[in-house]
Amino acid sequence: METEFTPIMSLMGGILIGLSAILMMASSGRITGVSGILGGLFSFAPFTNLWRLAFVVGVILSPFIFRKATGITPEYHVSSDVVILIVGGLLVGLGTVLGSGCTSGHGVCGMARLSKRSFFATALFMLSAIVTVYVMRHVI
Repeated sequence: METEFTPIMSLMGGILIGLSAILMMASSGRITGVSGILGGLFSFAPFTNLWRLAFVVGVILSPFIFRKATGITPEYHVSSDVVILIVGGLLVGLGTVLGSGCTSGHGVCGMARLSKRSFFATALFMLSAIVTVYVMRHVI
């Protein structure tokens, strides 16, 4: 399996993620934890969920807006089976519940706030990712 390294696109994505986290903190005082925002969308509190819905819709629409604004269509292909993707998604969801947050909440916002818990959680995320990639490429 070969991967394509795209440093400029990765840098642009990182900058945009950081800017969105800063804007969220500056405008509402909230941490941009995508799993928490998505999970909170299903909490039956309609007046407080409107911003969550807007955030999720923005996440879904942003690739289309990027493509329309730049004319660039990033190449991608999914080589895994749908069952593996579903199981992986469920495991990520379970992990974010157990870890009280996801990579955006702990890795971007928590580490920027010098949270020890976020440094530990992010280290575990990275270790899990390394082990998963090794197993997927060399064991399965």
